[in-house]
Amino acid sequence: MVELAKVFLKHGVAVIVALVDPETKSTDFSDAVARAKTSNPSVDFHVLPPPPPAPLDSSNSEDPSPKHPVTKIFQFLTAMNAPLRDFLRSLPSVDALILDMFCVDAQDVAAELKLPVYYFYASGAAALAIFLNLPSMVAGSTAKMTELGDSVITLPGVPPFKASDLPNEVTGGGEALPVIVGMFDRMSRADGILINSFDSLEPRAVRALRDGLCVPDHATPPVYCIGPLVSAGGGGVEHECTTWLDAQPDKSVVFLSFGSLGTFSAKQLLEIAVGLEKSGERFLWVVRSPRSPDFKYGDSLPEPDLDALLPEGFLERTKDRGFVVKSWAPQVEVLRHRATAAFVTHCGWNSTLEGVTAGLPLLCWPLYAEQRVNKVHIVEEMKLGVEMRGYDEEVVRAQEVEEKVRWVMASEGGKALKERAAAAKGGAAEALKEGGSSHFAFLQFLQNLDTATLQQD
Repeated sequence: MVELAKVFLKHGVAVIVALVDPETKSTDFSDAVARAKTSNPSVDFHVLPPPPPAPLDSSNSEDPSPKHPVTKIFQFLTAMNAPLRDFLRSLPSVDALILDMFCVDAQDVAAELKLPVYYFYASGAAALAIFLNLPSMVAGSTAKMTELGDSVITLPGVPPFKASDLPNEVTGGGEALPVIVGMFDRMSRADGILINSFDSLEPRAVRALRDGLCVPDHATPPVYCIGPLVSAGGGGVEHECTTWLDAQPDKSVVFLSFGSLGTFSAKQLLEIAVGLEKSGERFLWVVRSPRSPDFKYGDSLPEPDLDALLPEGFLERTKDRGFVVKSWAPQVEVLRHRATAAFVTHCGWNSTLEGVTAGLPLLCWPLYAEQRVNKVHIVEEMKLGVEMRGYDEEVVRAQEVEEKVRWVMASEGGKALKERAAAAKGGAAEALKEGGSSHFAFLQFLQNLDTATLQQD
């Protein structure tokens, strides 16, 4: 949302970012807000007050509270409609409301206040093409999704994929599925959808969306590919891993990082370590602590004990060509560093775009959410990555890590992949230039927003 706000400011449009303080209390949220305010003084950040307490229903003896984390998030965000409505009414003027995809019920607030409503879809066009089909796929019976098993699904704009590539919340048949289906149904009824992608990266998916092929039962709202919106990085303080990278040869280091929620078992960490050591290649690896059995969504992880988690002597044996970072690294700076040659990634869309804009080949190791369908698209359609085999089994073996790292660094196939990645980097830069596809799409969006605002008036 901060990166999107910067684009509005470049076009002379004032922005207020309304933030929801999460139910899971931690210092991370307040610290993130403080950093955002300091780094973006032209953007107005407003933290909404907590919602009013839910009324007690003494007639219902059953526990009505949701169990799944996703359902809890939706329930909490729906309760935020009241403080959002009060805040919007307090402002002298508002032209439009742009929502994160989870905030679908805020469409009711937009309708009440007669505001045009748009979504910022922070993942890719291919994932959106798939998920906008969900309401028609389910069509009144969520049981259909649990019966798909490993069958192959073919949808407009995307390569064929297995049903098991869909998020667990979609195929598991639990309480989260109806909420997710409702989310994409409501999204398809907005005034427009902004997508963090660019036309040349996902031409087939973008065409299917614009041709209305992904919402079979009613008109698709206009879609605007305005990306890649990627953090510029740079926190002012140099991290020790970038100092280490400075001493490495150009295009010689494989970077392994799996996102803010990506964790592995102790067994998997051992396999990765053995594979990296046997590969003989230089590496920079971000290691996070395994989750304990009683881990709860929103909990922080302790700092990893590398000596306990990694093979005995591993750090000493690999110290001349490897660097292990605890918990976090400045990913954008690492990916753009001249020494970085390839990226082992969980296929989260932010990380994918950061890899693409850095011109790096992707070794795909999806973990959760829409990352498996992203993997299919990266490998089969964009042809900017290869799959780490075994990610959907108990463990990716050391031999697979060793072979894929060597392949991307030293083979003819790896060289061809790097050339395609370099071309995609150029395409990303072109899209954002004045007159480029994403720049033009944003101008179209602003023009349509003006029209929608006049109609609402």
